[in-house]
Amino acid sequence: MTTRPTISGFDYRAVPGADGVNLNVAVGGSGPAVVLLHGFPQTHYMWRHVAARLAGDHTVIVPDLRGYGDSDKPDGSDPTAYAKRTMAQDVVTVASGLGVDRFGLVGHDRGALVAVRAGLDHPGVVDYLGILDVLPTLDTWAVLRGVDAKVAWHLYLMAQPAGLPEKMIRAVAPEFFGSFLDAWDPGGTTFTAEERAYYVDSSVAAVDSIVADYRATASVDLEMDRADRERGARLTMPVGVISQDWGSQLGFDAASLWRAWAPDLTYQPTTSGHFMAEENPDETAAFITALAARPAARTP
Repeated sequence: MTTRPTISGFDYRAVPGADGVNLNVAVGGSGPAVVLLHGFPQTHYMWRHVAARLAGDHTVIVPDLRGYGDSDKPDGSDPTAYAKRTMAQDVVTVASGLGVDRFGLVGHDRGALVAVRAGLDHPGVVDYLGILDVLPTLDTWAVLRGVDAKVAWHLYLMAQPAGLPEKMIRAVAPEFFGSFLDAWDPGGTTFTAEERAYYVDSSVAAVDSIVADYRATASVDLEMDRADRERGARLTMPVGVISQDWGSQLGFDAASLWRAWAPDLTYQPTTSGHFMAEENPDETAAFITALAARPAARTP
């Protein structure tokens, strides 16, 4: 196993989340709290550059999501174990355990889906919501159609019933996880060889829980989004989205899709790739800083 890297200057601790699941959490800085949630196939370490930039003005809380990195990996046979509602409760519980009752929340990729669910379920504790390069679950499945949807082939693989997807992925796990790091970083300059190896090794050790996380997005998470859409649920805090323009390939307007969920929205296109927090940490940190400065306009 590649040596586990850490964010310089941050303290590490195991903090209980929902249902007694312990999350590996890095904490640094001082000031108003912001929680940063990582994406796939990565860990909290993807935020190392951004976290360092934010720590001068913020208490920065950076967990490994359940099932990833050095956090606990509960059995996923119960679909709610990796429901974004459960993972959002992890975030709220961890923050509370650190003495934080309100915080900004920023997520990339999978972590952004957790962040959205936290914003919908716990609006009283999330001051602002930042989203990096993803759509809400309901909209993701709605826009994937035709041959252009092949870009999301892994979503369909991991949505299948338990057993075969895990077996298939384990057979070629380093190649499977490495393929996303390479395809989404076509220039090959975002990660050092050691960083790439760390992400691959961490993911190889978490095949079952990663598949369970994705499977939940095709089942229980989708059902929750549908229920929220039917009841007219909205994100009541300021929301910022920074994203590649992959809607032009798949034929949708990402800003419009987000605005249906988030009336108080800013949408910022970027020329960076999917791993923007590492490729362009200055832009990403500036995006978060600007979002944190926006006045909240909460509904009663």
